Amino acid sequence: MTVIALTNFLTITTAAGGREYEFQNGRYDNTISDNSKLPSTQPYKYLSFLYQGAAKNRSGDNLEASLVLANTGSREVPTTAANKLSMNYAKEAVENKWHIEVTTCLMDANFQTIQTVLTNEKWLAATMSYDAETIEVILSSAIDAVGANAVTRVLTSEQVGHLPVTGSLQNR
Repeated sequence: MTVIALTNFLTITTAAGGREYEFQNGRYDNTISDNSKLPSTQPYKYLSFLYQGAAKNRSGDNLEASLVLANTGSREVPTTAANKLSMNYAKEAVENKWHIEVTTCLMDANFQTIQTVLTNEKWLAATMSYDAETIEVILSSAIDAVGANAVTRVLTSEQVGHLPVTGSLQNR
């Protein structure tokens, strides 16, 4: 049997770009600070979460992912403390429209050193839901066809070279 050591790193920033938190789900007894391959130079603290990667929503106009946090305690963290910690992070993420960068990495066997960065995805905390066992934060792609505005930018000839004068292009 082969064991593959994967870790998800969350780099959380405000809408204005200020760093808020750095979390990882690979090593519970220590921080991970392999800064050469991660977006932040700060050590990444442990937070118990599952990352469920990108999937199209039902209407097909948006990509979504989710972070699933425990809503119950463990031996190390009592139930009331786990509820407050997870619920506060989830609530704050959605209310403040945090930007969450998820970096998925292949680690060494001891979860100390990053061997390879597999993916790097950027999301917005869109909404949350919870039940007795889990708290789920839905992550939305940065450009939402309905709820968000795309950055307006005009392409000029100086930036990209010669541009067509009409919207119709033909390949001959």
